[in-house]
Amino acid sequence: MVYILIYVGLLIGAALLNRLSWTVLAIYLLASLITFVVYAWDKSAARRSRWRTSESTLHILALIGGWPGGLAAQKLLRHKSSKQAFLTVFWVTVMLNIAAIGYLAWQGQASSINRLLDIVGQFRLY
Repeated sequence: MVYILIYVGLLIGAALLNRLSWTVLAIYLLASLITFVVYAWDKSAARRSRWRTSESTLHILALIGGWPGGLAAQKLLRHKSSKQAFLTVFWVTVMLNIAAIGYLAWQGQASSINRLLDIVGQFRLY
């Protein structure tokens, strides 16, 4: 949990220095909340022998920024916290995500991220 707080602090610092968009922090918070809920739902489904969330879905959620929520769920819910193969891929997705965000922050890509989000926001799904 300390790692999550340190990382979020670094994201806030990068946003304050205009190295990253505040939208990135919002995406992390939303993705983490969604990921935590998906882990909780999957743990509930496992207990009831019901349909489970695929591990690849959990990894994709971690990769797009939900890894703090996934890590919190692993610690608080004790779900997916002992399966070594899963954890290995999980930590690879965490490192890839951190590397990508670190690169963007190092390059000071706040304006580029905002432009990309504006472009994406123009496409409406009906």
